[in-house]
Amino acid sequence: MGCTHDCSTCGHDCGSEQDFSKKLNEMSQVKKVIGVVSGKGGVGKSMVTSLLAVSMQRLGYRTAILDADITGPSIPQAFGLREKIETLGEVMLPAVSRFGTQVMSINLLLERESDPVVWRGPVIAGAVGQFWTDVYWKDVDFMFVDMPPGTGDVPLTVFQSLPVDGIIVVTTPQQLVGMIVEKAVKMAEMMKIPVLGLIENMSTYTCPDCGKQHAIFGESHLDAIAAEHHIPVLARLPIQPALASLMDTGAIELFEGDFMQPAADRLSSLLPR
Repeated sequence: MGCTHDCSTCGHDCGSEQDFSKKLNEMSQVKKVIGVVSGKGGVGKSMVTSLLAVSMQRLGYRTAILDADITGPSIPQAFGLREKIETLGEVMLPAVSRFGTQVMSINLLLERESDPVVWRGPVIAGAVGQFWTDVYWKDVDFMFVDMPPGTGDVPLTVFQSLPVDGIIVVTTPQQLVGMIVEKAVKMAEMMKIPVLGLIENMSTYTCPDCGKQHAIFGESHLDAIAAEHHIPVLARLPIQPALASLMDTGAIELFEGDFMQPAADRLSSLLPR
């Protein structure tokens, strides 16, 4: 009922044989594509995406980030990238961070980074597709796709068009997290995309004076949710003012801590060195 016969905007599995996959340009090579998703905004998805890319870079993998959050891009800020995208013939060249992560984001194409992107869903989805097909991604081991929150046009476009090897769901400790995970997991199941694990952001805060841990946003329900869906917990990120400062100042590649190690280990298993 209500079918528009435009399968590119539909998540239903109705047996359609239409293929929406998009091919990289012949110059590019990307071995693994990992989507970073959430069911709602404000959970720190872009920070997690950045930390994943940096963590894998430190292990010797070549990483890239496709910033699919067209209306709220923040990846260039995290990596301190300001230069505009250049072209090589008919392809765009991604910006490259201080330590080698390749980045493509709409903010690197705008005249001013504060300019709003006032586009309708299909146009935004088309731009995300072009970031995959029209960019020279050079010898990438892991590409992380930072997706906008929810289950709308852009996540659907990414799942249908890109060869996504798995997704990581970003959550927070609030009780609402159950619904967030449920939506993201169900969409992944509909699209036949494996869920690699959960990462909880803003998990706890350690008082600098007494050293006691506080659950600022309430007690975590992550373990129960992970068990219910048979999904591993890959990391719990603490509330750290220093970490937020690194994002704000474009120095996320300088973060310290081992809280991302389980996530890095899980990803490494997909592409052993």
